[in-house]
Amino acid sequence: MSDTPAPPVILGDEPGSFPHGVLAERHPAIIQQVREAFPYGPDIHRNLDALLDNCTKGVIEPLSAGAPDRDRWRTWGLDAYAGRSWFDVPWLWSESYFYRQLLDAVGYFGPGPWQGIDPFRPFKLAELDAPETDEELAALDTLEGRPVDERARALLHGSLWGNRADLGFRLSDVEAEKRAAVTGLVADDSETLWSLLPDTDEAADTYTDAGTETGSRTGTETGTSVDADTGVGTATGTGTGTLCLVADNAGRELIPDLLLAAHLLAHGRCDRVVLHVKPYPYYVSDATTADVVDALRKLTAARGAAADFGRRLWAAMADGTLAVRAHPFSAAPLPYAAMPDDLRAEFAAASLTIVKGDLNYRRLVGDSRWRPTTPFADVTAYFPGPVAALRTLKSDVITGLDAGTEAALVAAEGQRWRTGGTHALIQVRE
Repeated sequence: MSDTPAPPVILGDEPGSFPHGVLAERHPAIIQQVREAFPYGPDIHRNLDALLDNCTKGVIEPLSAGAPDRDRWRTWGLDAYAGRSWFDVPWLWSESYFYRQLLDAVGYFGPGPWQGIDPFRPFKLAELDAPETDEELAALDTLEGRPVDERARALLHGSLWGNRADLGFRLSDVEAEKRAAVTGLVADDSETLWSLLPDTDEAADTYTDAGTETGSRTGTETGTSVDADTGVGTATGTGTGTLCLVADNAGRELIPDLLLAAHLLAHGRCDRVVLHVKPYPYYVSDATTADVVDALRKLTAARGAAADFGRRLWAAMADGTLAVRAHPFSAAPLPYAAMPDDLRAEFAAASLTIVKGDLNYRRLVGDSRWRPTTPFADVTAYFPGPVAALRTLKSDVITGLDAGTEAALVAAEGQRWRTGGTHALIQVRE
C-alpha cells in the first residue's frame, strides 16, 4: 500500500471492543429488525434463526454451489475463512459476509417471490419520509440567496454530516442521534479539495444551483468523453473532468450527496459526476441504484429549491453528466488497495475521487489499528488518483491527525471520540 507498514488488521475477537460488539450485538439486532419488517413465511424465519445462531456461535459457512457470486467470494477469501469463527477473521470481511448471508436468508438472490426485495427498504423509506428530511430540504430555500462560495461550503458540510444518517449504526446505538455533533473537524483539508475542483465562471453564468438553464452543456461538449461500456471519462477539452463520488448511505445522506453533485456541475467544478453505489443491499443503509431513484423522486416531489435541484439532477442523469455505477467490488470485503484493474482505471481517469463514510474510509486506508498520527497521504499512496475522504467517525480506524488534536480528543473523551459519530473529518491526498 505504501512505505508505511500497516499494523495487523482488526479482528472482532476481543470482548468489550467495538468490533466485537458489532458482531455479537449489532448483527443480531439487525436480524430481528429485518424479521419484523416483512411478512416473511416460515422458511425465511427458519433461515434467519439459523443465521442468528451461526453468526453468534458458529463458524463461517461457504456459499451454496448455485450461488451467483460464489466464485467471486472465493477470490475474496471465502476458501481461506470457511470453517473459522466469525470473530477470528478480519472484521471488515466478517461484517461484509454477514450482510451477504442475510440477503441469502431472506431469498434476495432467488429464485422465489422475495428475489430482489431489499430487506432494508422499509427503514430507508421511513428515513427519507421523515419530517427531518423535509426540514432539511426546506432549508435549501434560505441557502439560495447566499454567495456561491458559502453555498458550496454548506453543501460540502451537509454531505459530510449526512454520514450520521447510518441506520446500521443507529440500530446498535440508540443514543447516537441524541448526541450533538461537534462542529470543529478533527482534520480539515477542504481548501485542498476545492483546489482540485476549481470554479469556472463561464459555467456559473450558465447554471444556477437550483437548475435554471440558460445554455446547453453535456459531458462530452465541455471536456469529457465517456466510454459507454466502462464509464471511464477522458479529458478532451477545457473542462475540469470527471468527479467520482463513492456514496455511503441512502436517504438523508444520499440527498446531500446529490445536492453537492448538482452544485459542482452547475458551477463548472466538474464536467461529470459518476456516483458509485452498492450493487445490492449492504450494511443496512448503504445506497443502491434504487435508493438513488428514490432520492431523486423525493427531491422532484418537494417544493422550492429542492424541486429545482431534483429536476436538474434528473436531467443530468438523462444527458450523462450524472451517471450511476454499481461495481461488484463496491460490496467487496477488501480494502481498495485490492481493487480490480477496471475500477482502478476509472479512479485514475477522474480529476478527484470523493470517498464517503466510515466503511469506505476503512477500505480506503486499510482496516488496521493505525496510529492516529500516521499520515493520510502515506496510507493512500496506492490510490491511482487524487482522493478525498468525507467521514464521521464511527469506528476505531483513523489516520492523518496531528498529535495535538489526538491528545485533546483523548483528554476530553477517552477513546469514545473514535466511534461515537460526533466528530468528522475531510482529508485529501493530491
